[in-house]
Amino acid sequence: MFEKLYDDHENVRVRFVGFIANDVRYDIGIVYTNMFFGKPLVICMQSRQCIVLDRQDVSYPNQLKFLCKLKSDEEAMKLADYLADWLPHPRMEESYE
Repeated sequence: MFEKLYDDHENVRVRFVGFIANDVRYDIGIVYTNMFFGKPLVICMQSRQCIVLDRQDVSYPNQLKFLCKLKSDEEAMKLADYLADWLPHPRMEESYE
C-alpha cells in the first residue's frame, strides 16, 4: 500500500536556545542534519511547528511568522536577525538527483 521513499539513520547535532524579546519568549530547537540538502530543521516549542530553514530562508518573514505564530513582519525580521548566526548559508550544489 505504501512505497518507502527513504529510511535513513543519522547522528545529528541539536541546539536548543531560549530567549526573550519584547516580552515574547522563544524556545527554539535547531537540528543540524545532512537531510534536506543540509538545511537544519528548526522547531518552535511554543507553536509545535517545525520548518526547514537556512540563513537565506529567514529573510522571508512569512517563514518565521508561520513557525512561531508571529503577528507582524517586524517581529519576524527581528527573530531572523537573531537566528541567522546559527543557520548555515545555502548550498549552491543542491540537486534532486
